[in-house]
Amino acid sequence: MIRGFLSLILITFAAPLAAKDFLIDLPIDCTLGENCYIQQYTDQDPTEGAQDFTCGALTYDGHKGTDFALTTLADMQAGVDVLAAAAGVVMATRDQVPDVAFGTAGAPDVSRIECGNGLAINHGDGWETQYCHMKLGSLIVEKGQRVTKGAVLGEVGLSGRTQFPHVHLSVRRNGQIVDPFAPDSLSTCGTQPPASMWQTDIPYSAGGIVSVGLSTAVPSYDDVKAGLAGRDVLPIDAPALVVWGFAYGGQQGDTMDLSINGPKGEIVNQSIVLPRIQAQFFRAVGKPLKADGWPAGPYTGEARLTRNGAILSVRRVTIRVEG
Repeated sequence: MIRGFLSLILITFAAPLAAKDFLIDLPIDCTLGENCYIQQYTDQDPTEGAQDFTCGALTYDGHKGTDFALTTLADMQAGVDVLAAAAGVVMATRDQVPDVAFGTAGAPDVSRIECGNGLAINHGDGWETQYCHMKLGSLIVEKGQRVTKGAVLGEVGLSGRTQFPHVHLSVRRNGQIVDPFAPDSLSTCGTQPPASMWQTDIPYSAGGIVSVGLSTAVPSYDDVKAGLAGRDVLPIDAPALVVWGFAYGGQQGDTMDLSINGPKGEIVNQSIVLPRIQAQFFRAVGKPLKADGWPAGPYTGEARLTRNGAILSVRRVTIRVEG
């Protein structure tokens, strides 16, 4: 049932304010850089362009919050809690939108309910937070309920206008959008913001490797995103050994380096240059079986994302090949 749910339509930013006036915690029960990551930041550019609080490109025009994404659909299905960023009173809720990726077969019409399932919390002194794309049927709070900082509100989902499981957190004061990473400035190019609204410091990441895996063939992108593509054990007669990497925040010219090393050394090592900007992307390389079988033992796959000669992110996975 919809109870006066607020839509995300404001694109103006609050006037400069002291970040210490209102501090918030992570709105999701996960460990950034391990089983979740920030896919998009608040758009700080008031024009038709887009830039995040570092003047980087990890946002899009008009994006009004911070997207905390899960690494796989399997994690969403297992259940990851959405948490109250600060204490307050629940203003409105919605919990009726199916968890179907926007633009795919069977996806509902989410016109005017792009936020999907979620809620808004009033924290007093003009401060509000809003939580979007939550899992259908997971909300455990209701309008008028008082919640403490860190209280469980429900679970991360795939409802509304989204194509990946995440919770979108918007922060507002007096109805205007505030970027919690840089609440006092609309432009911090080349500088470190003097203060943020986060209770605990959150390092900025301009992109990275979400997951890496080894398989006997190039997996489907759907299986990669679902967390079903990787294998822990492969047979010695596998027709091929393939390493794949799933990443986010890709910019034109970025390089993904993929490699496999086995008991007898390097099997494959290849660099792939990204031809265009891609919010999420996956690449794979491999080598077919040319002998009687692969040597038994441990095999390590690595995916590395590089930008302008600097390494942004590296992930590795080790499996076994057995007879």
